[in-house]
Amino acid sequence: MTLLNEREQTESADAIRVRVLSEALPYIQQFAGRTVVVKYGGAAMKDSSLKDKVMRDIVFLACVGLRPVVVHGGGPEINTWLGKLNIEPQFKNGLRVTDAPTMDVVEMVLVGRVNKEIVSLINRAGGAAVGLCGKDGGMIQARPQGDQGIGFVGEVSSMDAKLVESLVDAGYIPVVSSVAADDTGQAYNINADTVAGELAAALGAEKLILLTDTSGILRDRDDEASLIAKMDIQQARKLIADGVVAGGMIPKVNCCVRSLAQGVRGAHILDGRIPHALLLEIFSDSGIGSMIVASEFTD
Repeated sequence: MTLLNEREQTESADAIRVRVLSEALPYIQQFAGRTVVVKYGGAAMKDSSLKDKVMRDIVFLACVGLRPVVVHGGGPEINTWLGKLNIEPQFKNGLRVTDAPTMDVVEMVLVGRVNKEIVSLINRAGGAAVGLCGKDGGMIQARPQGDQGIGFVGEVSSMDAKLVESLVDAGYIPVVSSVAADDTGQAYNINADTVAGELAAALGAEKLILLTDTSGILRDRDDEASLIAKMDIQQARKLIADGVVAGGMIPKVNCCVRSLAQGVRGAHILDGRIPHALLLEIFSDSGIGSMIVASEFTD
């Protein structure tokens, strides 16, 4: 009886795997050859188990014919190194105050440590990753963000995606850190969500995916069951105006809206704390996060 139960359980597990693969097939066919820009951050960046799963998922995307591009920040790691160097992290209006010594640390950590760790993990998972920052190939031209007293915090002045396109065309997975320079060569720290959105637009990406530490966009921020699975640009803007989308979610939603307005087909805000969130959102019928689309693609 025990052997029979074990056999039934094995057959059931195998049946589930087959069903999942079968469900994924039309999505793989639909998105083959399309570019997907993934902004990697939050808990998925700090938890080693989640980190490995995200890297495997990114390699999986490449193996089934999608064209993944990764953009990352690295706030917690920056804070750790600032502490080691006895530099007090400071924030103003939610932005990291980035004076010259802090900018040196930001560039060292993002470009020299975090970026190369991600590249190494993707390569170990069977991918072929190449690390870049906004300075490489003149990819990103930066300008000051403009607020007083925040130092070298930047915005994207212009984006040239030719280098990233050439790497993707050659079969590589570009991994981009959000450090760029202005026309004088001064380095700036740019929000990674912003870089991901602008790069997705420049690449004509099928999808922009932001991995976060929330379930997605909630009607009631205290009730995860109130997740809004899909909306268009107008609905997203209304949620901001009505105060439903608030705090740190506002710049993420605005980033998605801006990328959609520039031609990206779909923008997703996912809970990176869920193992394999990327695959569940892209390749399953139900999805798990919030998807924003331009109005003409809603139906």
